[in-house]
Amino acid sequence: MYTEKVMDHFMNPRNVGEIDNASGVGQVGNAKCGDIMKIYLDIKDGIIEDVKFKTFGCGSAIASSSVATEMIKGKSVEEALKLTNRQVVSELDGLPAPKIHCSVLAEQAIKSAILNYAQENGLEFDELKDFNPDEDHHDHGHDHE
Repeated sequence: MYTEKVMDHFMNPRNVGEIDNASGVGQVGNAKCGDIMKIYLDIKDGIIEDVKFKTFGCGSAIASSSVATEMIKGKSVEEALKLTNRQVVSELDGLPAPKIHCSVLAEQAIKSAILNYAQENGLEFDELKDFNPDEDHHDHGHDHE
């Protein structure tokens, strides 16, 4: 049911923890399924130098957080904003359909952390214009784009 990559990132998650004095912190979650993700970003000169996460949730949520942090580390904020849940799922070699929402949460948590960074620094990013970190991102059948 789960790919080797999902199991690897679940059993050996990368970038777990917190960043003191983070440039941006984002948290998204859903009480219905119990998944909560918190992402910490350390951004210098527009580059994500470090990223850490804390996820309370199922194996797919932890694996999605882990692989998503790997995918944005060392990238520019603009590049990180382009990360989609489809890319996360692809990097994990797939997730079972009922668990796709976990990859959406990872994408949203990153956007939420970047939004926090933007607000703290008086920056605006087009990709965040319609983004609301507080809306319910949990929709099992929804293929987020």
